[in-house]
Amino acid sequence: MATTLKERIQEVETKVADACRRAGRSRDEVELIAVTKYVSLATTGEVFRQGLSHVGENRWQDAQPKWETFGSEGTWHFIGHLQTNKVKDVVGKFAYIHSLDRLSLAKEIDKKAAQLGLAVNCFIQLNVSGEESKYGLAPEALLPFAESIRDLKHIRVVGLMTMAPYEAEPESTRPVFRGLREWRDRLNEAAILDYKVPHLSMGMSNDFEVAIEEGATWARLGSILVGKE
Repeated sequence: MATTLKERIQEVETKVADACRRAGRSRDEVELIAVTKYVSLATTGEVFRQGLSHVGENRWQDAQPKWETFGSEGTWHFIGHLQTNKVKDVVGKFAYIHSLDRLSLAKEIDKKAAQLGLAVNCFIQLNVSGEESKYGLAPEALLPFAESIRDLKHIRVVGLMTMAPYEAEPESTRPVFRGLREWRDRLNEAAILDYKVPHLSMGMSNDFEVAIEEGATWARLGSILVGKE
């Protein structure tokens, strides 16, 4: 078992490269997000020193000291459920929001981004598995939702995001990841937005290899990559 951050990065890189090879993909099609929500300020700093440039956090309260210390050292992704009243804290600090799942949130993001004169890269979150415990739109709501936000000029939909159920056998997650890819393709075929949506944010420590085989362009990795301290 890898014990240092450097060793874990090397192990993950090997697994990512192998998954890309199996899927006939180029390694540079996949970006890794180091999920730092469970690790210390010191470990977050080490993440950047080891050359990882994308970090993900679930809650602003936990992310704040890390962002205030290392905010300029990388690209920040908000990957957790985003409460509308926290938008003011997140927009302008996080380059990507992976959890856009309702119109009220979209309008608040657009409003704050307009005040700052920027556009926010957003992933629409779908609950492909249908689990009641998970956030996200029902997949069949994707196209109507895209219609409802298409005129919000300060939101850029860059992809779709989902979370698969935790499975002892990661292969069991494949239909969820395949489903997200298929919905991304339907969204592009429908041409609701005046641009193509390229990305898929899917795959975590337990199942990222399967997600990459099914087309993930962003994988959100916590313990397998950054550890737990």
